[in-house]
Amino acid sequence: MTSGILLVDKPQGVTSHDVVARARRLLGTRKVGHAGTLDPMATGLLLLGVDSSTRLLTYLVGLDKEYTATIRLGVATDTDDAEGEIVRSTDASEVADDAIERGIAALTGAIEQRPSSYSAIKVDGRRAYDRARAGEQVDLAARPVTIHAFELLATRRDGADVDLDVRVECSSGTYIRALARDLGADLGVGGHLTALRRTRIGPFAVADAIELPDPRAHPDAVAPELRDPAEVAARLFPVVRLDADATRDVAHGKRVELDAPDAELAAALTPDGRLAALVELRRGRLRVLLGLPTQEVLP
Repeated sequence: MTSGILLVDKPQGVTSHDVVARARRLLGTRKVGHAGTLDPMATGLLLLGVDSSTRLLTYLVGLDKEYTATIRLGVATDTDDAEGEIVRSTDASEVADDAIERGIAALTGAIEQRPSSYSAIKVDGRRAYDRARAGEQVDLAARPVTIHAFELLATRRDGADVDLDVRVECSSGTYIRALARDLGADLGVGGHLTALRRTRIGPFAVADAIELPDPRAHPDAVAPELRDPAEVAARLFPVVRLDADATRDVAHGKRVELDAPDAELAAALTPDGRLAALVELRRGRLRVLLGLPTQEVLP
């Protein structure tokens, strides 16, 4: 298979771009993209698209995410995580457990979140972190996000510091280090993120991901097996089956009459089960939203 989706478990200390570069070398193609980065400090699930399946990434970026993380209360950093410089230290040993629970509850549900000044958001064409590292004052506007679950798994106290192990389910665009910062600020002691692992993107779990070897260090490493784009699409959208004529029409972007229920987005599969397109269905008419290359869908 020359096109598909790859589930990767990113190790700590490498960038998401490093993972993409490894995939390009292992698969022998430049056409590899990702559906949302992870900071170098973070580990966990990255979704990569290969060749024509990179076009599916647009529909994966907005999926909900799940993370496990560790928040340290008592220390605030300029980046809101452990990679930054300490800007404030406060004795957090007196912060009560019930205050922590209330602070977490206040950050659950639909909230307005201000991204970190060291985020990858562009400000007038430049990344916020580039401006911040250059010494510029970066004030990003708060944006709506949804925290579906913010669960305290464990509390560990060590002198003046308090570490919280948490699990977070959230909408796309949420910054977990901003949750750490805001929880610490709400408790009056400051806080930052010391560990982060992405465990799920939509229906895709890190338990099903693979670690990609660095082909420069392991020249005999074999190319990883890709997920069939039809399998991936079928886990996200309703499925409609096309006959040979409809497959040909869809490949050419034509409207197709089809006896199927309405759907804003559906996966149209060929008679032999390949992904022909993502489509909209209204009143028995199929309209192509995203078609795959003709040679990949015609029998």
